[in-house]
Amino acid sequence: MTRSHRRRLLAAPAVLSLVLVAACSNSSGGSGSADGGSASPLAGDCAKYQAYAGHAGTKVTMFASIRSPESDSLEKSWSEFSSCTGIKIVYEGSPDFEAQLPVRVAGGNAPDFAIVPQPGLLAQMVKTGKVAKPPAQTVANEDKWNPVWKTYGSVNGTFYAAPMSANMKSLVWYSPKAFKQAGYEAPKTWSDLMALSDKIAKAGGGKPWCGGIGSGTATGWPATDWLEEVVLGSYGGEVYDQWVNHQVKFADPKITTAMQTVAGWMQNPAWVNGGIGDVKSIATTTFQDAGTPILSNKCWMLQQASFYRAQWPQGTNIGPDGDIFAFHLPAVNASVSNPVEGGGEFVTAFASRPEVQAVQNYLSSAEWASSRVKVSQGWVSANQGVDKSLYTDPIDRLSADALTDPAATFRFDGSDLMPAAVGAGAEWTALTAWFAEGQAIPKVAGDIDAAWPQ
Repeated sequence: MTRSHRRRLLAAPAVLSLVLVAACSNSSGGSGSADGGSASPLAGDCAKYQAYAGHAGTKVTMFASIRSPESDSLEKSWSEFSSCTGIKIVYEGSPDFEAQLPVRVAGGNAPDFAIVPQPGLLAQMVKTGKVAKPPAQTVANEDKWNPVWKTYGSVNGTFYAAPMSANMKSLVWYSPKAFKQAGYEAPKTWSDLMALSDKIAKAGGGKPWCGGIGSGTATGWPATDWLEEVVLGSYGGEVYDQWVNHQVKFADPKITTAMQTVAGWMQNPAWVNGGIGDVKSIATTTFQDAGTPILSNKCWMLQQASFYRAQWPQGTNIGPDGDIFAFHLPAVNASVSNPVEGGGEFVTAFASRPEVQAVQNYLSSAEWASSRVKVSQGWVSANQGVDKSLYTDPIDRLSADALTDPAATFRFDGSDLMPAAVGAGAEWTALTAWFAEGQAIPKVAGDIDAAWPQ
């Protein structure tokens, strides 16, 4: 699995091509610009794509790690646009995307677009000099996103890639039915969450928390999320930014204090690992299996991202009054406004032909995001121009509400922002040892700091 998609269980790899008929586009060979200024008028349902017209008969290529079945809804989301404008979008998904993209770019065989899941990979591509700067309309469309997203699509202060999707990590999964029967309510503050955990532990009948950080070669990543949630929720965005840039080290008292908070929460033997084992069992339990005990009342809560929805068995009633739902993980420090940790993907162009820019403008728009929401479940945009009523899944709606909150303290997944040797290496290894072997916090912090590239 790639770093961004290691959490998703996708079907076998597929290389997909979308062949669409320009049923309502202008005639082929149109000479319009990216804004469609000189294009022939589009009629009927196609009129809404006039700004992208004038490029019928052209083709653009797109490369990403997204594979079927998720890529099916991705292709469906732009099918009408492609049909109306006559721009054929040829999509390819690969499980080796992150390894192949640099090779293709270096070999002069770059795709027109890549959907890049990490700011670090974006920076690597920009260093090649092959990434094309976005057109003015794509830049203008950034106004619909929390400003911090633009920084994640930028390298050295220059904006290159518009965000495409988002996921919400700051969730706690639980059973509304079990909570109601026991007289519990979803807590809204960290102190209430800790008090509820203590109450559940003393009541017996299941431990308050379950967890698993097993994920094959990516084992440890859920533990990085727990630490990131606590750092962000304790100190806010500024310290978080300094930490992921190593201006604040893991050995800094702020971060070791955050680690102590995580230990008091997810390494408390009286609180974990309900229905599975002791604290050490967290290291050997896969993240996919971690929430299963909630369904049998052996565990009450699991901190995991919105994409964990796919792990609940078929037929599980997911909703505010159902078998399973989620609430927003509260801030450790109440002075931090609505801390939200998440991830996302960025549309990166390696060409600036007019048809490429037309597609780039469309994929950065609220209109495209809305079309993707309509055909997807489990897909969320942080674009504030998307009509929330389009979200039919309650978890998607909950996530979208948090991600588009203008007052939110949003930050990207920290391990995806750190150098790969740390975020996808030493940090995973050290935090796994922390849970599996009970290593002391100073040693865990020191091992991670020592791995930071000089």
